[in-house]
Amino acid sequence: MTPPKKKKSEESEDGPSVEPGEELAEALREASEAVSDPAAPAEPESGEEPAPGPEAQLEALRAELDQTQDRFVRLQAEFDNFRRRSLKERQESLQYGHQNLVKDLLATVDNLERALGHSAEDASSDAESVVQGIELVKRELLGALGKHGVKVIEPQEEAFDPTYHEAMGQLPHASLAPNTVVEVLQKGYMINDRMLRPARVLVARKPTEQEAAAAEADKEKS
Repeated sequence: MTPPKKKKSEESEDGPSVEPGEELAEALREASEAVSDPAAPAEPESGEEPAPGPEAQLEALRAELDQTQDRFVRLQAEFDNFRRRSLKERQESLQYGHQNLVKDLLATVDNLERALGHSAEDASSDAESVVQGIELVKRELLGALGKHGVKVIEPQEEAFDPTYHEAMGQLPHASLAPNTVVEVLQKGYMINDRMLRPARVLVARKPTEQEAAAAEADKEKS
């Protein structure tokens, strides 16, 4: 019996051969290139932006630093301008504020009041006209001060208040409660809600037995 003949076409010693398709050939080619050059970066997928390189990142940091420095310079300039304006306003307030003027005018009011007090003790026909003139000046001056918010503190027979009064001494007084203002030595003044100077006063205290007896003796003599 004769052995069968070998087929010449599409067979070899290792088996049948298969021709690769186009897609398979392309995949094999890309795999071969990736293996041969492993350091080559992978291509980004479609629709995705490539990651920035070191130089681009350094440039972005430099731009951000420049913006930060520019903002810092602007803020420093604004602060310097604010400081200069504040200093100028403070100097103008100290130099041109009317509070110092009011304090200077208070001495004039005190002198007028003293003149009125002395003139009233020795009033003649001529002196009365002088007194009336001084009284007119006093009213006008107090009116001018009142336009600037000046208020007079005259706490006669009021309770002593250390916020507005300055005690210069005590006097025994039987008819007034202790710590009541007996006499106003110098009037106080305020400008709006700020104290210019407190009123200087004498306050009452309870008399001792000897002082009370002496007061009764004076009453009987009179």
